[in-house]
Amino acid sequence: MKHPFSRFFGLGDKELPAENEIEAEAEDLAEREEVRNISVSAIFPNRFQPRTIFDDSKIEELARTIHTHGIIQPIVVREAGNEQFEIIAGERRFRAVQMLGWEEIPAIIKNLNDTETASVALIENLQREELTPIEEAMAYGKLLELHNLTQEALAQRLGKGQSTVANKLRLLKLPEEIQEGLLKKEITERHARALIPLKESDKQIKLMEMIIEKNLNVKQTEEQVARMLSDEKPKPAKRRKAVSKDMRIAVNTIRQSLSMVADTGIKLDSTEEDFDHYYQITIKIPKNKEK
Repeated sequence: MKHPFSRFFGLGDKELPAENEIEAEAEDLAEREEVRNISVSAIFPNRFQPRTIFDDSKIEELARTIHTHGIIQPIVVREAGNEQFEIIAGERRFRAVQMLGWEEIPAIIKNLNDTETASVALIENLQREELTPIEEAMAYGKLLELHNLTQEALAQRLGKGQSTVANKLRLLKLPEEIQEGLLKKEITERHARALIPLKESDKQIKLMEMIIEKNLNVKQTEEQVARMLSDEKPKPAKRRKAVSKDMRIAVNTIRQSLSMVADTGIKLDSTEEDFDHYYQITIKIPKNKEK
């Protein structure tokens, strides 16, 4: 299998054993450079790290493994000036070592540029498949930006379907509140995608709150979206009753006649009513002319 770093950095068709961890691909970038023990206090996390939530229980499990067997795979870092180093790959091991209270950690120093450093961090985490959907979407978006790729080209380089990449990127168009809900795993990716047709952010957020409160499944969410979209459709305008030309002439003639009678000084009282099948004009004429 052509590994993902090769696809991005043009490192050729070198293959790795299937059982190797993804960090081994990061080590290939180091071109077998010397492993050094670096002070843990001099290291800081990757600024381009797409993962915003780390599972403490898994870090503790990794720490126990490292305590028992040591670090089999060194982390990869780059120099950041002032005797500081930025992690390129291996932040989980770095956190585990911090938890153990170690003062030093074995590392390979590789001075990649920002684009390469960001790409390694993004791809490393994407290949682990432990990111939340929104973290994965943000990683795709960043890779598109860094390498000026189309969605199709990115999908090919990652070995994923173009529709998979497109669906993930659509999540970035949702309001921040819904993205936060995805990050916290309050709703699923399918829930979030069901909200997209609503367009208006306030309606999307309101429905997300309903999903959480009532524990709606995806089908129930889609049905609720369909109802909301149906309510949004404009209702047909009420048709005006058809009035024939002859009727309009007759009504106008009567109105003119009433006006002529009123001009003689007779105070008329008239009302007009429109019924389904006829138009009614009621006229009241006083028997005695008012003085």
